[in-house]
Amino acid sequence: MDLTVINKWTDIPEFASPEDEAKFWQDHELSPSLMNSSVHSPTVRDSTTITLRFDPRMLSRIKRLARSRHLNYQSMMKQWLAERIEDEQGKLRGMGIDPNA
Repeated sequence: MDLTVINKWTDIPEFASPEDEAKFWQDHELSPSLMNSSVHSPTVRDSTTITLRFDPRMLSRIKRLARSRHLNYQSMMKQWLAERIEDEQGKLRGMGIDPNA
């Protein structure tokens, strides 16, 4: 069975339930180029190590989500944070506030 290849993040729909997501991924896969583009390879100069404490169950859920997307969980979390920062900055700009001030 050939899987449908996902070439853009926007081609992944919002899922109403984990079951719907599981059904979607049974016949879809991420393209290698999309997976590679999501992996952040920092140099020592542009990356800082931090420590975050997570409830073990939450971390387990995050790792499962990342695995289902064929991503490293730390890279996926960085992607989530980057997306959220953009959303929050957009909200500030919409309110007439310079997010870089």
